[in-house]
Amino acid sequence: MTSNSDKSMTTLIGLVLLVGGAGLAYWGYQMSQSLASHLSQAFTGALPDAVMYRYIGGTVSCVAGLFLLVKK
Repeated sequence: MTSNSDKSMTTLIGLVLLVGGAGLAYWGYQMSQSLASHLSQAFTGALPDAVMYRYIGGTVSCVAGLFLLVKK
């Protein structure tokens, strides 16, 4: 049995992960629009590692947050 405080703590953690993940993804998007990122993409054909790390971290965090919010 899960107590009510455990459920509210899980919901809070899920919400923090969801908002934090969205923030990371947005930060990655902002970085991808910079001049340095465009130059790097022009020469290498790929986004810089820092942008990809933020996209991946944001996605994983959002998925984990959604899981915690949806699970019963």
